[in-house]
Amino acid sequence: QLQLVESGGGLVQPGGSLRLSCAASGFTSDYYAIGWFRQAPGKEREGVSCISSAGGITHYADSVKVRFTISRDRAKNTVYLQMNSLKPEDTAVYYCAAGAQVVQATCVPNVYDLWGQGTQVIVSS
Repeated sequence: QLQLVESGGGLVQPGGSLRLSCAASGFTSDYYAIGWFRQAPGKEREGVSCISSAGGITHYADSVKVRFTISRDRAKNTVYLQMNSLKPEDTAVYYCAAGAQVVQATCVPNVYDLWGQGTQVIVSS
């Protein structure tokens, strides 16, 4: 069974850090582009950061550039999203997704095929 499982969410104060993990099972994530997306209440799902299948191309939303870093651990079949200097506006459910036909690191939800269940991130004092 092909599956993505996110973990690492939680409650953090503004300025803090979290590392989200996206573990793939049932397939080798190396051959897929992997994206992190988020959805806040009442808002559309948006692309946060995506990485190409080869890992050489990354994309970041303007709102998270410099603060967030996406990376792959091929041995663990896992993709990470390191989030630093978190802000209240980063509060959302974060999802990871895999796409087999994604061009480079295109970071729009409708080109990704397999989705995880999401992990909640709350940034609040």
